[in-house]
Amino acid sequence: MVKVGIVGGTGYTGVELLRLLALHPEAEVVAITSRAESGRRVDDLFPNLRGHYELAFTEPDVQQLAACDLVFFATPHNVAMNLVPQLLAAGARVVDLSADYRIRDAALWSRWYGEPHASPELLAEAVYGLPEVNREKIAGARLVACPGCYPTSVQLGLIPLLARGLVDPDRLIASSASGVSGAGRQAKIDNLLSEASDSFKAYGVSGHRHLPEIEQGLSDVAGQSVQVTFVPHLLPIIRGIHSTLYAQLHGGDTEDLQALYQAWYANEPFVDVLPAGVFPQTRTVKGANRCQIAIAVPQQRDTVVVMTTIDNLVKGASGQALQNMNIMLGLPETMGLQQVGLLP
Repeated sequence: MVKVGIVGGTGYTGVELLRLLALHPEAEVVAITSRAESGRRVDDLFPNLRGHYELAFTEPDVQQLAACDLVFFATPHNVAMNLVPQLLAAGARVVDLSADYRIRDAALWSRWYGEPHASPELLAEAVYGLPEVNREKIAGARLVACPGCYPTSVQLGLIPLLARGLVDPDRLIASSASGVSGAGRQAKIDNLLSEASDSFKAYGVSGHRHLPEIEQGLSDVAGQSVQVTFVPHLLPIIRGIHSTLYAQLHGGDTEDLQALYQAWYANEPFVDVLPAGVFPQTRTVKGANRCQIAIAVPQQRDTVVVMTTIDNLVKGASGQALQNMNIMLGLPETMGLQQVGLLP
């Protein structure tokens, strides 16, 4: 049984980790931290976990966390980068769900997050935790940076096209929409039911923090610089991301794109390429660690459209983090992650 610690267990990604780990046959959560809720029982704050945990929240303690086989950070940005160096020095392995180690360039990170990076020496070591790209590196990593929700949905949709050089890397468009849980559990007026319900809006149009992560990952796959116009939107739902991606095909004959995607992801347990003419919906991936993908070339012109859906809290966050844990600890990758999407 592997021993797991969670730093920052009171947000949506933290409770989602607890939900998934509660039924993981080889993992036991032995420490969960929260300065604000220290001393309070986990199942008091989250009654859905009654009968699964006897734990109480504690103050972060490096010695206690370092005794774990793996530690998750389910914290806002700028928390992990201050504590992770101490844990690594003490021999712990870490999966960070925040943005602290996703971007390799410290100056670029600082530009988007508005402060100096506290442990830039670890940025080159951190492995970007998209298993469909970096599975072998993840297996041997001490520190894994779990991808963001939007970047997961965008990258999985565009990777086959860029890897095969089939589209213009400078003319990529990602129009993505997320449920309100993507903004976190903290109180915000924009996330109130009366504000978000019966409405649909764009935000972060001039620049969103996930953009450099998206461009970095896609540039790695393409082997050259990639430029993406990324526009996120807020959906009046709780969970789910739908990304509609547009790319310009190079002239001349192109491959059978449906066959390309089916072959590319044929052995990926958490990517489902839908049959031609079937398009993904957020509700069919709700609660599941799964990305569904559809591809089309409308009117047989030179623009290819790729549609992806994920649950932003599962494949977009905690489920993918658990997938990384399984790989790092030599467990079956699908262990504890075979939940079927919820309907209705």
